[in-house]
Amino acid sequence: MDNRLSRYSMKMGRCEITGRLLTADEVHCHHLIPKHLGGTDEFDNLRIVDKVIHKIIHMSNMDEIKRLISELKLSKPVLNKINQYRRKAKMELIG
Repeated sequence: MDNRLSRYSMKMGRCEITGRLLTADEVHCHHLIPKHLGGTDEFDNLRIVDKVIHKIIHMSNMDEIKRLISELKLSKPVLNKINQYRRKAKMELIG
C-alpha cells in the first residue's frame, strides 16, 4: 500500500494516461506488468489511472471499449497511451 500512496503522491493525484486530476472515488492503481504475467507491487510497476480508463485497459469487448472511448471523447494521444498499457498486459490493441 505504501508504494501505491507514494505513486499517487508523486503524480499529484493525476491520471498517468489522461493527466486529469482524480477524486478519491475515481482513483485506481494499475499494474503495468500484470501480476498474472509476473508483475509486482513495486513502485515502478504501479500506475495511477482513472477507474474508467483502467476498465478500458483490461476490457476485451471492443464494442464496449469503443462506446466508452466515444462517451469520454478520448483523443488519439490518450488512446496511444492506453494501447501502451494494453500491450504490456498482453491485450488486443485498440484500432
